[in-house]
Amino acid sequence: MNVREDIELHFPDLESKGYKVVSPYDPIYNCIAWAAGDSGRWWEPDPMGIYYWPPDVLREYSITAYRAVFEKLGFSQCDSEDLERPFQKVAIYAKSRKPTHASRQLESGQWASKMGKSVDIEHPLQGLSRGFYGDVDCILRK
Repeated sequence: MNVREDIELHFPDLESKGYKVVSPYDPIYNCIAWAAGDSGRWWEPDPMGIYYWPPDVLREYSITAYRAVFEKLGFSQCDSEDLERPFQKVAIYAKSRKPTHASRQLESGQWASKMGKSVDIEHPLQGLSRGFYGDVDCILRK
């Protein structure tokens, strides 16, 4: 199975909504790191402290902890996924209130995601909904 087939298997709306692969496979960083602007390390609140997680943010897999990460970076709650210059936006996806993914908005209005250890893609925000990551839980901006 190639990368596109794997992505489309887990995210059935992507093919019809349109997306493009924009980077090669890179296991160094994940979606949370990418959304935070860090492509040099993996961000995860694992309880053993193996991966990077910002200091003074609760190490747990909760929407509260993930929001706190982005709030620490200067983001706050936002009601719209629309492009609003000069703001930067991130979206946190969740399944059953457990965070699963984060995307960041590009200057074009499209969204960019790091797909686990795999590639980066550009996509409409809702292109990842109904798939492996669940749905958008919240949008934040700074």
